[in-house]
Amino acid sequence: MPDQVLYHGETSPENSIITLRNITVRRNGRPILDDVSLDIASGQHTAIIGANGAGKSTLVQIMSEEIHPIWQPQSSRLLFGRDHWNVLELRKRMGIVSQSLQYLCNTTYCARDIVLSGFFSSIGLDFHHQVTSDMQERARVVLVEQGVLHLAGKSMRTLSSGEARRVLLARACVHDPQVMLLDEAVSNLDLPAKRNYREALEAFHREGKTLVLVTHDLSEIIAPIGRVIILKEGKVLADGPKRQVLTEELLGEAYGTAVFLSERDGRFSAWC
Repeated sequence: MPDQVLYHGETSPENSIITLRNITVRRNGRPILDDVSLDIASGQHTAIIGANGAGKSTLVQIMSEEIHPIWQPQSSRLLFGRDHWNVLELRKRMGIVSQSLQYLCNTTYCARDIVLSGFFSSIGLDFHHQVTSDMQERARVVLVEQGVLHLAGKSMRTLSSGEARRVLLARACVHDPQVMLLDEAVSNLDLPAKRNYREALEAFHREGKTLVLVTHDLSEIIAPIGRVIILKEGKVLADGPKRQVLTEELLGEAYGTAVFLSERDGRFSAWC
């Protein structure tokens, strides 16, 4: 069996934008996350991998304050140096794209309204949402950036998975957030849509956003992502530089089966 943790990173609390200490989450008495601690610094692009049920999505939900850990005297969660946030204010700093969000956004609202709803952390718009001309212009800009302005007036229910995912990327960008939390964002996408998604990640990197990526598809881990965390049964199995963590031995331990690995032009792929 490999060492449980290769590396905790070089991040210090002083330059960390996400600091988790002794975080535990239980569901029906079962630990989903079990005493997890980590730091992520600004610009430290990080991929989180592991088998189904390893706790990956729960970890991202802890980072985004969608869920809260069990209170313990030794546990803490600091986001951008603060332990308490108004969720609307936090969403201005963290853009989120996930399968669950795409499911919630699969409505009759048009793509433009879904993007505008990012200003209010809502799903679509209602009578009490006061949309300004600046918001309208920002929505237009991010739709252009994601190449989906032509879909602005179309119902989300009529879009392909790839089109809907690009609309959600635009929604996540309305506040020009510092961090992008992307949870299984290429799931169910075809090859061209996956390529478009990787190009969006590259653009976020150039814009100086910090990427935190949950994925099963190692090819999604673009070259600028230098750190990989492997979760297993709610614990950190390995955490460190990509080439040290992405090994057949560690992946086999994480997934409970023999895993074969290849690398080409800085991108990895794995199969059983």
